[in-house]
Amino acid sequence: MSSRRKARELALQYLYCIDLNQEGFSEKGLKQFWSDHETAEGLRAFTERLIRGVVAERANIDGMIQTYAENWSLDRIAAVDRNVLRLAVYEILKEPDIPLNVTINEAIEVARKFSSDESGTFINGLLDRIGKVMRKEEPVKTGRRTG
Repeated sequence: MSSRRKARELALQYLYCIDLNQEGFSEKGLKQFWSDHETAEGLRAFTERLIRGVVAERANIDGMIQTYAENWSLDRIAAVDRNVLRLAVYEILKEPDIPLNVTINEAIEVARKFSSDESGTFINGLLDRIGKVMRKEEPVKTGRRTG
């Protein structure tokens, strides 16, 4: 597993916790999270960049998800999937050095690990629509990896 995938997984876990507990972000909470998840400094830096970015941009990100998730309100999207989407939309908006297909494929794989295979299909379709608009790119071809 790549270190960036691990960072995304850690960021998802933190975002999921603050989403479900409705505590919101706090330095104290993040410090506690790190005391429970020992990691290398480089991994921690990317994870925190994702966490802080999603927290800072959450209203904008949630608005985009709501706009492109036709017939789905945010509270109807499973909490894991909602936070996978938040992470990926943040990357699409604020991490242009990460190729769109990498962001989408990583989101699908993280969703499959923490949610379900069906979540991957939903997330793929939604992120493809958002990515095309935000990065003005052609549709992304993603496929299920085997092996």
